[in-house]
Amino acid sequence: MTTDGSTTTGVSADRFDTGRFEADRARLASLSYRLLGSAADAEDVVQDAFLQWQAADRRRIRVPEAWLTKVVTHLCLDRLRSARVRRERAVGAWLPEPLLDGDPMLGPADTFEQRESVSLAVLTLMERLSPLERAVYLLREAFSYSHAEIAGILDVTESASQQHLHRARSRLTAARRRGGADEVDPASARRIVEEFLDAASSGRTERLVALLTDDVTAISDGAGLTGKLLRYDTPRRVAAVARAGFTPTRAKRRFAGGTPAVHSALVNGAPALLFVLGGRVIGCVTFDVVGGRIATVRGIAAPARLARLGEAWRRREPEAPLVARW
Repeated sequence: MTTDGSTTTGVSADRFDTGRFEADRARLASLSYRLLGSAADAEDVVQDAFLQWQAADRRRIRVPEAWLTKVVTHLCLDRLRSARVRRERAVGAWLPEPLLDGDPMLGPADTFEQRESVSLAVLTLMERLSPLERAVYLLREAFSYSHAEIAGILDVTESASQQHLHRARSRLTAARRRGGADEVDPASARRIVEEFLDAASSGRTERLVALLTDDVTAISDGAGLTGKLLRYDTPRRVAAVARAGFTPTRAKRRFAGGTPAVHSALVNGAPALLFVLGGRVIGCVTFDVVGGRIATVRGIAAPARLARLGEAWRRREPEAPLVARW
């Protein structure tokens, strides 16, 4: 019997062992997404790994899961180190790609560390880490690999793996806002977005300011029309931008192509508002909540960033919208 479990006598019905690879595809995609912050790039990496799997002498692969994890991790590291990616992220126009609750790429999600590692807040903070620090942190915290296993995956010593993890934890802890965002359930998420939507639509800045932390930040990709992300801070500035953004106008409806509905959702574990037009998600606003108040608002409308989320939304039977015609 070969190391991949097939017999040496006779011809395998699946000469590329596609079934063995497919059994691990979701885990590999989840690891890639955490490392890259992009579902589209994660899918590309997994496909590249499949091509390497097809070309490999699989009789020499003793532990397929470990081999595939190593291949995918190194493909991700190559992307993170590429000049193109460094250039894109250096100019300040990068945001993680949001995913709808239930997307397989968000798994595993059994522990707090696993769930936190796919939050938009932590995916953003990962930009402060070197590629190796990022890989060690995620392999250890999200996938529970030992330092001996990580050393084999990354071709480093166990001591180096431990040092990378220590630095990663220190940098992330220093960057987190009071220990990170609150975990919320669907009911709490809906309440939060309803309160924000009501306050933003009320025309009363004080109502909106009361929902925000003192050090709130708002970030927008400008629907992909700007070269850099738009950033706002201070509660009153964020409240003013939110009021302007959530007030429907003819110009906004012309730009959107119609009158969207507004739905409540969970995106990367956080409360979110989705703007949906003709079954398409054309905008996503997410909220990090700290101590019951909103600490970060992210507005994402660039079509490329919403592609996978939009596909997942079309497969759902959503609840009634918060606003049927915005």
